[in-house]
Amino acid sequence: MLPRARPRLLLPLLAVALVGALTGCSLFDGDKPRTPAAQPTAGTAGGTSQLEIPTTVAAGQVSLLQRLGEDGPMRTLSVERNGAWQCVDCAGDGVTSRGTLAPELTERLQVLLANPALADETDQARRYRTTCIDALTSSLITSAGLITSQDCPGEELTPVAGEILLLLTQATPAEVKG
Repeated sequence: MLPRARPRLLLPLLAVALVGALTGCSLFDGDKPRTPAAQPTAGTAGGTSQLEIPTTVAAGQVSLLQRLGEDGPMRTLSVERNGAWQCVDCAGDGVTSRGTLAPELTERLQVLLANPALADETDQARRYRTTCIDALTSSLITSAGLITSQDCPGEELTPVAGEILLLLTQATPAEVKG
């Protein structure tokens, strides 16, 4: 008897559902001002940090969910319009980090997020389906929609979202340790 195949969108959908369930009412606290830290600061390990990644974001904001394989830790990064970011479990070590993007990176990110071509790169527009097993799966949550990609051979390239992903992973403590 052959094992039953898993639906290809199950992992990204479960990740978004999990984030939604864990954020609870934080989705409705968008009017409350947040104080960005000038320098990255490490939080505490051991699960005392709270996951604050929304399932939807406003224009100019972006969230990134990353997981290596099906069993790897979930890395969550949220970036505000002003460049302030919070990353939960960035390096797979349970630590929450905060900081602010450099002004030129914040400006570049805003240009990319405002690019109309981003709407054509959403999972819905591309009818995206995950195809690789044990690959690094990255899901960007933008005001245009969810944009998922996997680091595997033959993966469809998304120029704007790919540049956003590169900017975020190079400008924050983004090393994923398996």
